[in-house]
Amino acid sequence: MRVFIAALLMALALSAAAQQGTETVAALTVTVGANHAPPYRIIENDERTGLYVEIFEEIADRLGWKVRYREAPFRRVLRMVQDGQVDVMLGPVETDERAELMEFVAPAFPPERRLFFYLHNEHQVERYSDLYGRAIGVLDGASYFHRFDNDKKLLKEPAPRYENLMLMMQKGRVDVVIAPELVGLYVIDKLGIDAKVSPFFVPGERSYIAVAKNSPVHQYADDIRAALRLIEMEGIHEDLVLKYLGRATE
Repeated sequence: MRVFIAALLMALALSAAAQQGTETVAALTVTVGANHAPPYRIIENDERTGLYVEIFEEIADRLGWKVRYREAPFRRVLRMVQDGQVDVMLGPVETDERAELMEFVAPAFPPERRLFFYLHNEHQVERYSDLYGRAIGVLDGASYFHRFDNDKKLLKEPAPRYENLMLMMQKGRVDVVIAPELVGLYVIDKLGIDAKVSPFFVPGERSYIAVAKNSPVHQYADDIRAALRLIEMEGIHEDLVLKYLGRATE
C-alpha cells in the first residue's frame, strides 16, 4: 500500500507540474458549471462551498488547477456543457443522453435517497401509484429514477431551484416535491416550511464528477480519478461527507 501511495503521489506531482509548467505554460483553469443547490453546491454572492464543491476543490488543489464557477439553473448548465462554455459538472446522475455530452469520470459523491415532501396528509405518498393525480414539483432538467423520469402519465411542474418548488408547494401550486434527501431537508429548514416526508422513497444513485467531452479538461480524466483516490486514502473525502451528513441531522 505504501508503494502504491508513493507511486500515486508521484504521478499526481508530475501531472500538476506539467499543467502548471514553467514561465511559458500557464496553470490549467477549469470552469465548473453549477446550479445553486445547498448543501451540495452553494454558489451565491462570493460564496463557493458545499459538499460537492469542497470535494472538487480538494481534487483541483492536488492537480494544481485553478477553478472558477458559473452558476446557472441545472438545465442551463447542461446547455453550457453542450456549447463548450463549461468544462465540468459536479453531481449529475449518469443517463444515456448526458453520456453523449460528458464523460462520467468519477462517482465522487454518495448516493442519496429521493424523497417526496408534502404539507397536507391527503398528499402523502405511500406507494408509487399515489403519485398519479398529484401535481409533482421537479427540478427542471433533473433525473430522479428511470420509471419516474419516463412516466408520461405523471403531472410534473418544473422550476429552476428547489427553493422555488417548496414555495410552490406552500402556495398550493404543487402537491408534492421530489428532492434528494439532503437538499430537501436543507431547503425546508432554511425556508421554515413545515413539510413532511412521505414513507415512499427511492434509493439514490451515485452522482459524478462529469467532464465535457468537448473540453480540454477531458484529457485529464485519469488525473481526476487518481486525485479522488488520494483524498479517499487520506480520509479527507470521508470527513467531508460526514461533515455535511452531520449538519443535515442536527
